[in-house]
Amino acid sequence: MRILVLGAGKMGSFFLDLLSFEHETAVFEKDPRRLRFTYNTLRFTTYQEVEDFKPELVINAATVKYTIPAFQEVLPHLPADCIISDISSVKTGLQDFYDTCGRRYVSTHPMFGPTFANLNQLHEENAIIISEGDYMGKIFFKDLYQKLGLNIYEYTFEEHDKTVAYSLSIPFVSTFVFAAVMKHQDAPGTTFKRHMRIAQGVLSEDDYLLQEILFNPYTSGQVEQIRTQLKELLNIIENKDADAMKQYLTKIRQNVEVNR
Repeated sequence: MRILVLGAGKMGSFFLDLLSFEHETAVFEKDPRRLRFTYNTLRFTTYQEVEDFKPELVINAATVKYTIPAFQEVLPHLPADCIISDISSVKTGLQDFYDTCGRRYVSTHPMFGPTFANLNQLHEENAIIISEGDYMGKIFFKDLYQKLGLNIYEYTFEEHDKTVAYSLSIPFVSTFVFAAVMKHQDAPGTTFKRHMRIAQGVLSEDDYLLQEILFNPYTSGQVEQIRTQLKELLNIIENKDADAMKQYLTKIRQNVEVNR
């Protein structure tokens, strides 16, 4: 299959490395400096090259802010039967775009990234395939993710957004709060250092990505739960209520399946 990847960033390069030995691959990137280390793939900087390549599948790996603009720019240069796809962690506006563009499409979310995941061992990682997409496109990504050993889930666009609000917004907001009260530590403990590494990883993400995850319409409800729990915990601490603390710890250990 002829596959065009839009964007030579971390995830775009990952998909190129993954696909280039079994398919004819090409990457389109406006910044030629980002193409220096691409391997075993065609490198395009003009849309005429895209037209000549005649891709059968496009994987849009542009950053979240530019996902839809990247589609809009490349669409006039694609064959009519080319399947377009995105791997975006934020699907805001994509369903409407796909519904109106008149193209076969598939939308997936590999729920890992170069910041934390070991890209050589992904059997503990997950991927979501959006159910509204093209059947053959979904089969392609299902086979690809199965080869990686990923746990695969099929959700609607709405179900995906709810899942992201839970699985990303809670740890992101918790990390923001940790970073907001941060003070320099001359001799940090192990737990502190682990939290610090997580905070540094999260905050190295693109600002627009962080914003869009937190602006997900389902995020505010999740953040409200954090505020409720903090209020309960603060009340226990202020009253030095040992019994209430024991009950609270028992409850949260059950939530994360910690046995004592």
